[in-house]
Amino acid sequence: MTNQSRAAIVTGAASGIGAAIAREFARRGVDVLVNYVQNRDGAEAVAAECRAAGVRAEAVRGDVAADADCRALAAAALAAFGRLDYLVNNAGVSKFVAHHQLDGLEAADFARIFAVNVTGAFQMVRAALPALQASGRGAIVNVASIAGTCGIGSSVAYAASKAALLNLTVSLARALAPAVRVNAVAPGFVDTPWHVAGMGAERYQKARARVTEGTPLKAVTMPADVAGPVVWLLEAAGHVTGETLHVDAGLHLRMGQFA
Repeated sequence: MTNQSRAAIVTGAASGIGAAIAREFARRGVDVLVNYVQNRDGAEAVAAECRAAGVRAEAVRGDVAADADCRALAAAALAAFGRLDYLVNNAGVSKFVAHHQLDGLEAADFARIFAVNVTGAFQMVRAALPALQASGRGAIVNVASIAGTCGIGSSVAYAASKAALLNLTVSLARALAPAVRVNAVAPGFVDTPWHVAGMGAERYQKARARVTEGTPLKAVTMPADVAGPVVWLLEAAGHVTGETLHVDAGLHLRMGQFA
C-alpha cells in the first residue's frame, strides 16, 4: 500500500446514487466497501466493476439502523483495506405518501425512516471515526435531499429526516474538526430505480417530464451527476466543512413547485 492509497465506505451502494459514487471512487483509484441490505447481486456487481477499474472492492451486507452492523462495516473496511479515509452516508429509506395525506404515515414509519436516514448516519460516523481520525485526511459526506431544505419529496417523514440529517452535518462538522471534515449534498429529482419503484412507472415519467421542463437547467439529475460532487467534497475541498451542496439542476430554486 502506498501513501497515496485511499479507502472509502459507501452505504446503500447497490444501485442508484450509491453505486455511482462507488464507481467514481474506483475511477479515481480509491478502494471501496460497497454496502447493501437486500440487493446482494447489485452490490456484488458494483464491487466487480470497481475491481475491474483496478481498485480493491468488497460488497458487505449491513443495516445502518443497527449499531452492531455499523461497527461491523467499519471493521470490514479496515480488514480489507488497512485504512479508512472517507465515509459516504448514502443509505436511505422512505414511504411515498402525499404530504397532505397525514393519515398515510404512522409512528412506525417515522421511526424506521429516521432510524436509517438519521440515526444510521450518526452510528456510521461513530463507528468509522477512529479510522477516519487516524487517516489524516478523514472526510464524510451525508447524502441528504432538497426535501430537507424545501419541505418537498416522497413524504413528510422523509423531508423531516433529511432536514435532521442536514442539521446533523453541521453539528458533526463542528464537533469533529479539525481532524475530520463533514459536508452534505442535497440532490433533487434523481433518475434512479428507487424513484421508479416508489412512484410507479407512469407517475414517475410524468414527474420526470415536469422536472425536465421546469428546472432552470432543463435537466433531470443522474446518479453520476451527484457522484462527482460527492467525491470532490471528500478529495479536493480541503477547506470546506459544515456545508450543503445542492446538486439538482436548480430544482430547489422553484421552492416546492413539484411537491
